[in-house]
Amino acid sequence: MWLPFHPMFSMAAGLSSSYQQPFNISGGNVTGLADRQLDGFTPYIEFARAAYCNPNKIDGWKCGGSCDALPGFMPSLTGGDGDGTQFFYVGYWPAQSAVVVAHQGTDPSEFLAVFTDLEIDFIVPDPDLFLGIPADVKVHSGFAKEHKKSARPILAEVKRLMVAHSSTHVVLVGHSLGGAVAELDSLYMKLNLPADTTVRGVTFGTPRVGNQAWATFFDSQVSDFTRINNKRDPVPIIPGRALGFRHPSGEIHIDQDGSVYICPGPDNTVGLRCTNHMVPNVGHGNVDDHSGPYNGIFIGTKACTP
Repeated sequence: MWLPFHPMFSMAAGLSSSYQQPFNISGGNVTGLADRQLDGFTPYIEFARAAYCNPNKIDGWKCGGSCDALPGFMPSLTGGDGDGTQFFYVGYWPAQSAVVVAHQGTDPSEFLAVFTDLEIDFIVPDPDLFLGIPADVKVHSGFAKEHKKSARPILAEVKRLMVAHSSTHVVLVGHSLGGAVAELDSLYMKLNLPADTTVRGVTFGTPRVGNQAWATFFDSQVSDFTRINNKRDPVPIIPGRALGFRHPSGEIHIDQDGSVYICPGPDNTVGLRCTNHMVPNVGHGNVDDHSGPYNGIFIGTKACTP
């Protein structure tokens, strides 16, 4: 049976059945998670951290701490150069009988500079990739172009692994820019894989990807999506809502004192413990929070030696 968190990765024994399905957070009030419930996200944090490693360290799963924390994972496709194309990898995760796709992020100071200095353009997602997507859906042009670079070979490898391992579960992870690409990948997989496929996205410090129509359509298609924001990280509030960008549902926010809160609904603007309230503008943010810690783990370029 597919479970969101495999017991071997949770330090909180005896989690209630309600916690085993904690991602239906599209409505209701902001609520806190128990102190140890963030432990269930640890494998996804490690997958996102490993995406910063050079592909020659992912091949053979020899990337150090993150690879050691996820024994048995079998990478089968790696790519990117960390510059023109972000690193990525695809592989099979026996512990969850799932295919995992992970995308590398980017340096947060450079990322913020891009959004400060350049005009932000919307484009319509490629209809050859996003089958049947509504005409009013628009996404950030740079994110869409980055996603398109690796979309087709990744989808082909996901399909191959699903057949090879009789799997119906796909997990998309990423941090920062990698989180934006993983969000696009989540919908892309949902629209292009068999209807019985379980698609799960878990991202960290993710910027806004598309407009309100994107967020609405995404929520209607991808029911298992979580985006975790850390303290006063400014990246999740860009591009700005004033430009028409909106997040889909799924926010979990780590507060200054380490408390963790579920923020229901798309792009929650009313919760006092949610990112939009904690970081009303970039000037109120702390770029150092972008790399973590996420449950004690830092994600970023220092995670691996090139």
